Amino acid sequence: MSAGRKRVVFLGTPACAARSLELLIAAASEGRADFELVAVVSTPPVKQGRKMRLTNSPVQVTAEAAELPVLTPPNAKDEAFLAALAELQPDLCITAAYGCFLPQTFLDMPKFGTLNIHPSLLPLYRGAAPLQRCLEAGDEVGGVTVAFTVLKMDAGPVLRQQTKQMSDDDHFPQLLTEMFESGTELLLDALPSVWDGSCEQALVPQVDGDATKAAKVQKEEAELDLSAISAVQAHNRVRAFSGWPSTWAWLQAGEALPVKAKLLRTRLAKAPGVEPPPGRELRLSKDGKALQLACGDGSVLELIEVTLPGKKPVGAKAYWNGCKDGGSRWLTSADAEAAVALASDAA
Repeated sequence: MSAGRKRVVFLGTPACAARSLELLIAAASEGRADFELVAVVSTPPVKQGRKMRLTNSPVQVTAEAAELPVLTPPNAKDEAFLAALAELQPDLCITAAYGCFLPQTFLDMPKFGTLNIHPSLLPLYRGAAPLQRCLEAGDEVGGVTVAFTVLKMDAGPVLRQQTKQMSDDDHFPQLLTEMFESGTELLLDALPSVWDGSCEQALVPQVDGDATKAAKVQKEEAELDLSAISAVQAHNRVRAFSGWPSTWAWLQAGEALPVKAKLLRTRLAKAPGVEPPPGRELRLSKDGKALQLACGDGSVLELIEVTLPGKKPVGAKAYWNGCKDGGSRWLTSADAEAAVALASDAA
């Protein structure tokens, strides 16, 4: 460790945070922004897979590969963890999707405070799922914020902020990584002003009255009831819930039983005045790249890639060819469950 360089502790958990950590490790090794990483904090390993093996978080994997000390407390209130943090004497803590509430005892430790990388334009979308809710809402502009952490969630003064024009084809996992990359660069550029105190004049307090909440995404939100939403709403939910929990709808090929099909990629019908398919029928688009269907309000949604249970993802043309001459249709949950129950009784 180099004398005189500021001591930084990084806290994060998922892959997007691991990408931030990679950028910070590279910056520290290059001597950029006069700091060194003295430890990394992540959530404890979790059991995953069929064999339920303990799996380290992406941040822990990245930290250990860089031979950085790693702490994995059950939560940030843990007394042993707080004692270990105090021994590290951090000048600054940096959080990126850590996933645990930080108590005041924690926030009082680092000399220069705690900076958080948050994938929204605070005070918009405070909470657990900011980017997913931004995509779900179909916002044309999003962004990333670097803000100081206070006891109230995502309410601290803003140090840096960067807007991004959202694309109709942006999907959550890829966009999240992009946001954290941009946010880490913003933070690195701002660090000299943190060290010399000049950032104090540039801080922008958040207006609580402008805040919106970004509630945690629930697994139940994955189901698309195509009879109750528009094509725009369905498309935005597919983009927002890409990765997890993913979105699904009931599809039926010919006389086969209905199945829960994951909708991986969709698009909106681009030609003006596209005639919707009749009823709940699916129709292959003229370019052969999408399956067209009419949502409950008559707007046309196009499915580009789907996954059937136990199968690999397939494009629209491959799915259509698998339907043979029976065509395909979408169903509501009530109709699909009734069809499955009827088939079961008949058997």
